[in-house]
Amino acid sequence: MAVRPILIYPDPGLRRKAKQVQGITEEVFALVRDMLETMRAAPGIGLAAPQVGVGLRVIVADPSSGEDPKAVLALINPVILSTEGSSVAEEGCLSLPEVSEEVERAERVTVQAESPDGRKVEVEAEGLLARILQHEVDHLDGTLLIDHLNGVKRELVEQKLRKRQREAVEAS
Repeated sequence: MAVRPILIYPDPGLRRKAKQVQGITEEVFALVRDMLETMRAAPGIGLAAPQVGVGLRVIVADPSSGEDPKAVLALINPVILSTEGSSVAEEGCLSLPEVSEEVERAERVTVQAESPDGRKVEVEAEGLLARILQHEVDHLDGTLLIDHLNGVKRELVEQKLRKRQREAVEAS
């Protein structure tokens, strides 16, 4: 297992649509293990393969922040089948460091996917887990947290991110 570097906005890899996993291979198992380790090390509660530079439809989530091993999910080729309700809550993103914004999401979701052992699974989630799943599936489609913000708010966040990027380049 290895901690992989997390792509930071505006890396173009974050905007590419991820491809379906065609078969669960040892490489996919290794990716899932590395993503879990990377998510924990960040620390975070969700991670999508494109965030570590891999264009495959794989996500991991842990709404317990490491407190409950049974809460950890790894999903391959996840598809949101249904959504219900609506809630607004603050979200952050490992690819958008220091950004935390209120985002409206469905309160409940049903997601169909494959588990790393190849079983078809259906996950019914609400609250935080539903939010994580929607956020990570967005990443698989090249959609970022900032895409859920209105024009003025989005421009302010993008200015902040560009400034941080300039400062990082100047410091190196």
